[in-house]
This record gives sequence, structure tokens and C-alpha cells, in this order.
Amino acid sequence: QAQFVESGGGLVQPGGSLTLSCVASGMVFNTLTMGWYRQAPGKQRQLVAGITDRGTTTYFRGVEGRFTISRDNAKNTVYLQMTSLNAEDTAVYHCNTVPAVPWGQGTQVTVAS
Repeated sequence: QAQFVESGGGLVQPGGSLTLSCVASGMVFNTLTMGWYRQAPGKQRQLVAGITDRGTTTYFRGVEGRFTISRDNAKNTVYLQMTSLNAEDTAVYHCNTVPAVPWGQGTQVTVAS
């Protein structure tokens, strides 16, 4: 059974940076496309960045140039480096496969002064 443990969220000021990590288990990680999703208050969960098994990256929702997704297949871990954060980035961030399977708890990112 696939499981995801996300970490690295927190409270950050506008313009600040955070790096999220996600350890995945219960899957053949290095064969799968992985993604970071986010769910803002009152909104649906949406994919913001994806990375294929070969390392090709794609970004959505206006985060290109500010967010960087990466992976370490030896550690079954996917990362999301986030810079120039603004209030619209406030959300619970989840990692998952693309397409998604059952969700982990996510990690809260709050951007506020």
C-alpha cells in the first residue's frame, strides 16, 4: 500500500523560502511519476509540479520559476523547493504519484507577515 510522509512546512513571511520533503513507500518509486499537490482553504487539491521517473519536470498554477521539484530515487524521496512565496501559496501540500493514489496527511505552508 502506497504511503507518503510529507515534512518541511511552516510559517514563512512573504518573499521567503521553504523546502518540502516527502518519503514514499509501498511502491516501486523509481518507475513512477511523482507530483506535489496543494489544497488551499475552500479550494480543490491541485497539482503544482510533477517529475517523471527520468527527471523531466513540469510546473502548473504559476509556480514555474519559483518552485523546483526534484527526487532522490535512492531515498524514495521527492522534494519541492519554494522561493518568492506569497499569500496565494498558502495551502496544505501533498506529494503523491501522478495520477494520485490515497493521500498522506500533507504539510501545511502558511505565508503571512
